[in-house]
Amino acid sequence: MTQKEMELLINGLFEEVQDMRSAGQKEYAQEEDNAFANFERISGWLKRDKKEVLMVYLMKHVDGICSWINGHKSQREDVTGRIVDCIVYLCLLYGMSQEKEPKPPSYERIGDHVI
Repeated sequence: MTQKEMELLINGLFEEVQDMRSAGQKEYAQEEDNAFANFERISGWLKRDKKEVLMVYLMKHVDGICSWINGHKSQREDVTGRIVDCIVYLCLLYGMSQEKEPKPPSYERIGDHVI
């Protein structure tokens, strides 16, 4: 594959990734303004961090890709779909990594007391 062919492939791939992320947002998040709503709901149910929930979803697809690499061909989803899903999950994880950490509550000191 030439460099130009690879560039065109990646441009098309990221259009597909954005389409998949948008479809997933509508299907799973159920909240228009919260890109991570699905992960936050499940993290609450399981008492796990939303990043851990995302990793389970991601690793399911990595496992399928590994099976394909090892010669297993009869999968419900084509390997390219799994690759796109992995990229979407990695983009979401990147977004989670960019979130601001909640600030600890500020305390006021009055004399010897903290309120």
